[in-house]
Amino acid sequence: MSDSYVKVFKDVISNKNILTIAITTSLISLADSAYRPYWSAYLKDVLFADTVVIGLLSTIASSERLLFQLPGGILADRFGRRKIIVYGTALRILPPIIYLLARHWTHTIPALLISGAASIYMPAFNAIIADSLPSEQRGAGYGAYRMITSTPQMVAPIIGGVVMDWMGYEQGIRIFMVLSFFISILVTWYRRKMLSETLVFEDKPGSSGRQRLGIKDSLKSVFTMSRSVKAMVLVAFLGSFGTRMVMDFLSLYALKVLNFSNTQLGLVSTTGGIIALVLSMPGGMLSDRFGRKPMILVSRIVSPLSFLGVTQVSTFTQYYAIQVVNGIGNALGGGGMYAGGPAWNALLAELVPRDQLATTMGAIGTISGLMAIPSPIIGGWMWDEYSPKLPFYFAVVFGLASAVIFAVGVQEPRRSKPPDPRGA
Repeated sequence: MSDSYVKVFKDVISNKNILTIAITTSLISLADSAYRPYWSAYLKDVLFADTVVIGLLSTIASSERLLFQLPGGILADRFGRRKIIVYGTALRILPPIIYLLARHWTHTIPALLISGAASIYMPAFNAIIADSLPSEQRGAGYGAYRMITSTPQMVAPIIGGVVMDWMGYEQGIRIFMVLSFFISILVTWYRRKMLSETLVFEDKPGSSGRQRLGIKDSLKSVFTMSRSVKAMVLVAFLGSFGTRMVMDFLSLYALKVLNFSNTQLGLVSTTGGIIALVLSMPGGMLSDRFGRKPMILVSRIVSPLSFLGVTQVSTFTQYYAIQVVNGIGNALGGGGMYAGGPAWNALLAELVPRDQLATTMGAIGTISGLMAIPSPIIGGWMWDEYSPKLPFYFAVVFGLASAVIFAVGVQEPRRSKPPDPRGA
């Protein structure tokens, strides 16, 4: 596989758009992954937020982010990927300034709303990658993109953990917000300079040009698509509901319940980045060769079981082992219980007409996000009123249910056999 691996990687990074998106996303991830594992503890210890409030803030952030997915997809399909990506990236400059000035958790809400609006470019991201690759390399392409963007996660989380243990949450978070501000300016300039529009709709057979659908018609178009796409909407909702119930409390559980240090938590996140770097592209290549569905099922099963495992461990070694297994499952299969990942995006690209792809990706994100709005608040309430373990148990149920529905309800289309990696 090594010759094929190198060839596919070279093919992918030779595309200017994919390389530009990968490099700039890596820069953003450098700052984000350094402070993100400690954000919930910062809200609790510095900005006076209790667990339910942390869930509320997570709801606001996720809801805003997902609400903009459908408009972003429609605009990307209608006016082009490049404009939406550049304008959305420019909005990222403002939130770090607001976070730097925040003295109470209520002060972070405007930044959360602006960050949500900035995510309008996410469907355009996924679609521009699909536009740029043939079907037989699409899984590997998404995998190569994820591999490159995972590189900062090899070092940033553990550096962040050391900084938090050394300087405390308040000063540590501020350092990384300043870094995030300057990176956002640089990334906006670079994307504006380097990205070019892909014109796949005008020159591909079977395409009738860009469809000018509104939000209502776009949502309706998703529900009139194939049975498999409808099933993926339900899978995305259940997975998102379960994941969001615990995701912002996972680091809090490790720090406050299991009493790990910030550096230990950073080591876990760094290990996850290494696993993603090593296995994301092989996972995408395996999905190109053996099918998307088996690879997606791996992560859909492993991820919820890892939540169960977290509640059963008592030592750092046990917790670390659980997260390593989860990292391997996610790297091979994609986005865990979320909608996304190399195999998931590649499968959607094969089920949906290319001139509706960004709209459909955005619609799935919006539908699942709207339906899962209460999830983080419910998770925080369960934590405070009953037990920190209870939301994890519910996340397991939702996650495994989504895996069953995916296994039964999604049928992968037949694809042409990929070329032999030996060139035969």
